[in-house]
Amino acid sequence: MTWDVIVIGGGPAGLMASVAAAEQGAQVLLLDKGDKPGRKLAISGGGRCNVTNNGESGDIIRHIPGNGKFLYSPFATFNNQDIIHFFEKLGVKLKEEDHGRMFPVSDSAQSVVEALLRRIRELGTTISLRTPVSELLFSSDRVTGLRLENGETLQASCVVVAVGGKSVPHTGSTGDGYPWAKAAGHHITELFPTEVPLTSEETFIRERTWQGLSLRGVRLSVIHPKGKKLTEHTGDLLFTHFGLSGPIALRCSQFVVKTLKQEAVDHVKLELDWFPNEQREKLQTRIQEEWKKNPKKAVKTILKPHLPGRAIPLLLQRSGLHPEVTWNHVSKADWEKLFQLLKSFPLQIHGTLPIEKAFVTGGGVHLKEIHPKTMESKLKQGLYFAGEILDIHGYTGGYNITAAFSTGFTAGKHAALQSLERVK
Repeated sequence: MTWDVIVIGGGPAGLMASVAAAEQGAQVLLLDKGDKPGRKLAISGGGRCNVTNNGESGDIIRHIPGNGKFLYSPFATFNNQDIIHFFEKLGVKLKEEDHGRMFPVSDSAQSVVEALLRRIRELGTTISLRTPVSELLFSSDRVTGLRLENGETLQASCVVVAVGGKSVPHTGSTGDGYPWAKAAGHHITELFPTEVPLTSEETFIRERTWQGLSLRGVRLSVIHPKGKKLTEHTGDLLFTHFGLSGPIALRCSQFVVKTLKQEAVDHVKLELDWFPNEQREKLQTRIQEEWKKNPKKAVKTILKPHLPGRAIPLLLQRSGLHPEVTWNHVSKADWEKLFQLLKSFPLQIHGTLPIEKAFVTGGGVHLKEIHPKTMESKLKQGLYFAGEILDIHGYTGGYNITAAFSTGFTAGKHAALQSLERVK
């Protein structure tokens, strides 16, 4: 049998591509090498599945610093609002949380996976699990099908490759698609971890002084070796036994990776602002006035209402203040140094966890070789790419899944239209 469209990969892009292709009336085969499609979706958002973001298209693209502008064309076919309507039409009610993040009301990622699979089956799509692909098959100018690892060949008018990158490999994303893309003549931009925890060799990190310390509403900035601020993010941060984690550390990671490589340095400086909503002078005056009213209290006691208790000893040590010092004995220079640290505490970051520990893969199939309106290869007719295998990467918060759903739907729709046109 020759299929109209074969979709390889049961992640968000592949599932959406299968729906879009089948909705056009194509005979679709969905292949997944695992035993359960939608595994990455099922664990996303801490098991709640952040299906998209409710922001404006331009705002979403700004949150996809890795070639987000490429998505203007796929968004014209299927954008974040279309994603919201799509799931609500399938009976998955959504709710909006902070920063526009959209979750199922059920707080269950499995409800999202089940809705997609239910729709795929309703449309008559064939799903084949535990079916690893060995290679794609080509004529001189187009894809003709694929060969499975068991040696069986499958013919298809169009093939959608949506097998993910190399991050979160236990969900099936192990980089299988890159050799296939290369065999078609495509270039793969350098792969790197992004949305990944940061590592540090600083003494206080190695000694686990702040391990487990969780901060809310702080700001983290990445500083270029020449002093320029490359990016900054405000939100939650977690100190670990190896370095930094939490949303704002993850968002800084791609800038750390690129700076380490481009500048050939052994570490990148980050700065932590403990009070991002208050200018240094106002912060210093506020706490100073409070201390003046209680001059016999020790500085560690004065700081307790304003900072996590575990953070205070190291901050005082770095500023030269004794924990028991009182107002009448405080040095002005040391007092000012403390507030300098509170507004720009320096952190040396030496790297990140490996790509397998990242939430997102940076790099992938070069976008100059992809038609943005259809997601079809410019090198081989009938070959389409969608999702994380492409050189597109964004921040956490529903942005990467939005990119996957959008490119997946666009690829599936246009693959089906091309295959049906060929039949005519």
